[in-house]
Amino acid sequence: MKKLRIVFMGTPEFAVGILDAIIQNNYTVVGVITAADKPAGRGQKIKYSAVKEYALANNLPLLQPTNLKDEGFLEELKALQANLQVVVAFRMLPKVVWEMPELGTFNLHASLLPNYRGAAPINWAIINGEKKTGVTTFFIDDKIDTGAMILHRETAIDSDENAGQLHDRLMDLGRSAVIDTLQLIEQSTVSTTLQTDSADIKTAYKLNKDNCKIDWTKSIQSIHDHIRGLSPYPAAWTNISDKTETWNVKIYASKIHQEDHQCEIGTIICTKKEMKIAVHNGYLEILSLQFPGKKRMTTAELLNGISFSEEAKAL
Repeated sequence: MKKLRIVFMGTPEFAVGILDAIIQNNYTVVGVITAADKPAGRGQKIKYSAVKEYALANNLPLLQPTNLKDEGFLEELKALQANLQVVVAFRMLPKVVWEMPELGTFNLHASLLPNYRGAAPINWAIINGEKKTGVTTFFIDDKIDTGAMILHRETAIDSDENAGQLHDRLMDLGRSAVIDTLQLIEQSTVSTTLQTDSADIKTAYKLNKDNCKIDWTKSIQSIHDHIRGLSPYPAAWTNISDKTETWNVKIYASKIHQEDHQCEIGTIICTKKEMKIAVHNGYLEILSLQFPGKKRMTTAELLNGISFSEEAKAL
């Protein structure tokens, strides 16, 4: 059995769950690499990454390079004498970093590769209406998420599950996948499978304002999947217009009502507690949303304080 000396690289909450599993399973973590601190929020206060918070709480050696090719950082990394690097939700590594340890550098990615390479695999699996997803461990090479695969772990996606719920389940699945991968490496029993490219591979594009906007002309199922695939963050959004006012509104949860109607697409129909938007093949009931300057609330809570005319539309 090889004695592993691990450097862990990651930034968000998802990565913390994996780092914690490595620590809980008594592996030696000789260093943690995470993003540099940056100001966030209205007060522009300095915010630590979730991984930094965990590393500080557990007295783990910490490095926060801004430039991964910087000679000073590379010397510090070498001095840790790691023989393996584990990467979860970090950034693209230069070759000089990923080829440094004797046993290589492996990444945990939250999809069934080669599908959904890229920045937002959990979101896009739901947005695209996938019935299953999972996690993959693979050895890093010089492109993004293309390296030789070590193992997959698969799970079904529930028809009403949102990205936040799937994130938490995949983090748990990732914990066991990483521990199983570490065991294969320390026992020298790793076998890998090369990824094969094809024309129908789906990509996990970076999320932005444009691809988070709801297109009400799409099918009712597609819009529902779009909303849950972006909930709770960064959230699907639409403009709601009523007479002379227009609001930019985030929508977090919806429910499908398939039925025939004669309403124009985007027409908003409200009762005292319900809001439905007319789409092809039915109505999408809005369950949770956020108006500008207000907190997230249920539709019933919103309709307690605001009413819409018959002219109201989602644009």
